[in-house]
Amino acid sequence: MTANAPTSTAHQTESQSPRDIKKTTKTFVLDTSVLLFDHSALSRFEENRVAIPITVLEELDQFKVGNETKNFEARECIRIIDRLSKTQTLQDWIELDNEEGGLLKIVLHRESDYSEANEVFGSRSNDHRILDAALKMQREDPTTQVTLVTKDINLRLKAKALQLPAEDYKNGQVKDLKLRYSGRTLIEGIDADDIRKLYVQGSSRKITMLDPYRQNNHYYVLRNGSASALGYYSEPSRSIERIDKNYAYGIKPRNAEQAFALHAIMNPNVPLVTICGVAGTGKTLLALAGALEQRNKFDQIILARPIVALSNRDLGFLPGDAEEKINPYMQPLWDNLNFIKSQFGEHERKSRVIDELKAQNKITICPLAYIRGRSLTNAIFIIDEAQNLTPHEVKTIITRAGENCKIILTGDVRQIDTPYLDEQSNGLSYVIDRLRGKDLYAHITLEKGERSELANLANSFL
Repeated sequence: MTANAPTSTAHQTESQSPRDIKKTTKTFVLDTSVLLFDHSALSRFEENRVAIPITVLEELDQFKVGNETKNFEARECIRIIDRLSKTQTLQDWIELDNEEGGLLKIVLHRESDYSEANEVFGSRSNDHRILDAALKMQREDPTTQVTLVTKDINLRLKAKALQLPAEDYKNGQVKDLKLRYSGRTLIEGIDADDIRKLYVQGSSRKITMLDPYRQNNHYYVLRNGSASALGYYSEPSRSIERIDKNYAYGIKPRNAEQAFALHAIMNPNVPLVTICGVAGTGKTLLALAGALEQRNKFDQIILARPIVALSNRDLGFLPGDAEEKINPYMQPLWDNLNFIKSQFGEHERKSRVIDELKAQNKITICPLAYIRGRSLTNAIFIIDEAQNLTPHEVKTIITRAGENCKIILTGDVRQIDTPYLDEQSNGLSYVIDRLRGKDLYAHITLEKGERSELANLANSFL
């Protein structure tokens, strides 16, 4: 055994292995990705111990400068650690400010220390230093169950290869994907007279078979044989309202789901709307058409998308000012706007209105990095590809809403481009899971593709 190799501790006897010793405490070692995802993660582990490798502090220092959410998270996390350690060092366990009485410590791992990760994987990296810090804790105190917590899937696999327990950070995750809320329900066997009354009266306070399925701000396909109707239930009014496939700025819904989505977008009583669906289901198109139809009720239509740069190149790589840098990422929104414009002749009034709104800056793009601190009033705010946002980013956006502000989030939770997010932990899934049934919120999932037969073929078989 070399001088740098790990040695046995006083807690072990010759006849005991670390696995035989009873674990009396739990210690969670946090990776940088967790703290950049949620700066409050330190207080999320109840009465257990939370350890931060010194390498994580170094990485937080690298991320602290900038306008992106990860930079804000890094700064907040550093401030929290500084506040907790005001009167003591971080070499010993210090108390966290959670009610359960958790403890915090910084774990050191020096270059001269034995590195099991480097030896196994054959290279040096910050990830390996974090692994070594966790393995060091595991060796030095066999009475604690050490678990690495990271959003990095590959780092979790490396940890498990070294017999170190590892798991994802679960706070903010949707628990059961099978119960994902669609916002709509098909009810068969509705009384034909109820359907007829709904068509004649436009709304009804009693649909015989609705009660077991009744949900606030929920949509229904009511069917009796060949007779059917589309409905929307609102708890405050305690009535079901008939939904029609009405045009919105030249765009007409092609199916029931699109009719529901457009109704939610146009509903003045619902300031927050989420629309999910695969490519080609019409999410962005409907959001833009609905916003244009309501242009006289708002001062501005604001468009945004999370920027997930390719080849690890950020906005600074692109030439021009902030708007010129972000324009390539906004092109899908402009494409949909141009499609709406193409529904009218070049000299038609509605076509000219779109050009006028753009010229007057009443249709504008907004980098999400600059949204913090703003107050959005008299505006419709459309955020496309919202599945690439974290729960904290989505909360930051929604809390910017001022008087007469409508926020529309669109996206596909099965097509995530951000490395540390998945179907359960992204911001769009989080909003749907937490806000379903609330008075100010409506959601609809679009499933039928309407872009083209080729797009449908690709979505189904590729």
